Amino acid sequence: MSEKSKIVVIIPAYNEENSIAKVIRDIPAGLVNEIIVVNNNSNDATNENARNAGATVLHEHRPGYGFACLKGIEYAKELQPLPDIVVFIDADYSDFPEEITKLVQPIISAGMDLVIGSRKLGKKEKGSMTVQQEVGNIIATKLLKLIYKVHYTDLGPFRAIRFDKLMEINMKDTTYGWTVEMQLKAAKFKMKIVEVPVSYRKRIGKSKISGTVKGTLLAGYKIITTIFKYR
Repeated sequence: MSEKSKIVVIIPAYNEENSIAKVIRDIPAGLVNEIIVVNNNSNDATNENARNAGATVLHEHRPGYGFACLKGIEYAKELQPLPDIVVFIDADYSDFPEEITKLVQPIISAGMDLVIGSRKLGKKEKGSMTVQQEVGNIIATKLLKLIYKVHYTDLGPFRAIRFDKLMEINMKDTTYGWTVEMQLKAAKFKMKIVEVPVSYRKRIGKSKISGTVKGTLLAGYKIITTIFKYR
């Protein structure tokens, strides 16, 4: 890897018209070769706002975070030349896009395969994570350590991975188990993994997962079952 590594960003987005342009705007100019927004069946102006902000917009009509990420990966596989690094970030503006540099640098300069942006290690705005998110993270990371012998502090969605390694782990999950599947597979494949502290703030709008009881329960169930699925 070098400073001239080709980097693409994949942003799954469902009804994020008020935040998506801010996310795109704050991605460091000149660092990223292409910003890919996957419009996941939105019924608002997410599509138009993302396109107007300069992103490539794809459409995935099947609802599900994983479906959207997989759509972005399929697009990336057709790029010439292929990307060297893929960054995933949410569309709700809770992460700080300008911190992408912190995620890609360990891959470029230290040969890492997967870099997780840890909200636990970084600076969180008060109220930016719900109690159920905090508790869920603790349980999931403890299970990952117990079963896969890998120490994570967070399942945060803000992450960077070498493209060839992303192809190697062959992601499958279509919904809430996406992040934990990537992390446990990286451990199973003995990849070079590191966490870096990232900042986190209250999202724009209401979360479709942690903002509802149903979403919280479904996400928790899927994360736990995914951890045991690949043991």
